[in-house]
Amino acid sequence: MTASTFADWQQRARELTIESRAFIEGQYVPAAAGATFECISPIDGRVLAQVASCDQADADRAVAVARRTFEAGDWSRMAPAKRKAVMIRFAELIEAHRDELALLETLDMGKPISDARGVDIPGSARAIRWSGEAIDKVYDEVAATPHDQLGLVTREPVGVVAAIVPWNFPLMMACWKLGPALATGNSVVLKPSEKSPLTAIRVAQLAIDAGIPAGVLNVLPGYGHTVGKALALHMDVDTLVFTGSTRVAKQLMIYAGESNMKRVWLEAGGKSPNIVCADAPDLEAAAKSAAGAIAFNQGEVCTAGSRLLVERSIKDRFLPMVVEALKGWKPGNPLDPATNVGALVDTQQLETVLGYIDAGRSEGAQVLAGGGRTLQETGGYYVEPTIFDGVSNAMKIAREEIFGPVLSVIAFDDLDEAIRIANDTPYGLAAAVWTANLSKAHRAARALRAGSVWVNQYDGGDMTAPFGGFKQSGNGRDKSLHAFDKYTELKATWIQL
Repeated sequence: MTASTFADWQQRARELTIESRAFIEGQYVPAAAGATFECISPIDGRVLAQVASCDQADADRAVAVARRTFEAGDWSRMAPAKRKAVMIRFAELIEAHRDELALLETLDMGKPISDARGVDIPGSARAIRWSGEAIDKVYDEVAATPHDQLGLVTREPVGVVAAIVPWNFPLMMACWKLGPALATGNSVVLKPSEKSPLTAIRVAQLAIDAGIPAGVLNVLPGYGHTVGKALALHMDVDTLVFTGSTRVAKQLMIYAGESNMKRVWLEAGGKSPNIVCADAPDLEAAAKSAAGAIAFNQGEVCTAGSRLLVERSIKDRFLPMVVEALKGWKPGNPLDPATNVGALVDTQQLETVLGYIDAGRSEGAQVLAGGGRTLQETGGYYVEPTIFDGVSNAMKIAREEIFGPVLSVIAFDDLDEAIRIANDTPYGLAAAVWTANLSKAHRAARALRAGSVWVNQYDGGDMTAPFGGFKQSGNGRDKSLHAFDKYTELKATWIQL
């Protein structure tokens, strides 16, 4: 569907039927205890649904179902080519329900409908399709052996996977996990964030419609400290995969150690540097990119370019370009296709972001743009994209992940200083450098301690490139064939002939 108007999306929102129950063994079911929580739209603060609030009993049931379906082998031992066909059908169904899923995403977490429809849902389908397409093209190995022996190195699905995913790209982050986990033959228990559970709940039925057997994919909405903790401590979960904050990631590692030493793969926070050198090939393009790197998705992006490092000799010329570019990013109703900055996900995140803005002011940084809440009359949670100048890397706004549209500008004198500042962080998720000098670009890319480095752009890449972090930004990789490593076990079989 194309050329939908603001009024069209408002009408669809009024007519939308929302499924809010858990999904276990191919059926929508209430939480075992009957508990629910309110799902509130950040657009205007209204209650969208009462969502099942799962806990230990639901986790036990879902894991048991997942284990039983894995052992039955209908999916885990299906021929890779057949799994591929089902995965491709799953991706096609996501695409066919693009408008419905995009609307759920926008209502649930506040992102602009143009982004939900143009980025999130297509990206979700691509993740499922790419993994499905790859699975019958991945070969095992034969070891170099004496003539009378045969050594085989094979990959097997790990078993039951618990996936805990974040609220900023709810369906796309889920599909980054579901694609390789399902393609390799595992059974999955998916726990979406309580802040944005609706697309995960809906897409579970699409998996069944595509031909994935009942019980292979189960979805448990609920809180992290209840059902999330139950999954992390569960003795029959083989692998736990997570995207979210570094604080929670560390706690999940503890839970894994306290239980069955389940494998734990974590994609956590970031405080990514965007380095603009004096010899950048196009300062105007760099300025527009810097604005987008902090304002896209309301700054609720783990790779947000939240530290803008600018070479001092061009700073006075470059910063006005960034301020001007940011004027094109204006908060508005997310259901309006013209809106490019939506609402923050909830009141807690709103207060967090405003608190960091206050901290920046109190530490002596200067506000060049934004700096406050806006559109309060809507009842929603909107913040102006904000630029701070005069920031030192020791300030709170430069060291801590804000997860909002707040940009810290830091000056440097040469590339060595820029690299030192960029790497002076506990995080290592992403970084960018703008320079026309190819040698300098390569030196910077090698020196930056980050899982992704972009040159003369920000946030490049596709499903062929691995995604993940260094240091306290996590371990393991999403996307690409490298993601399959998280969901498989290596087995060596040695045969005397």
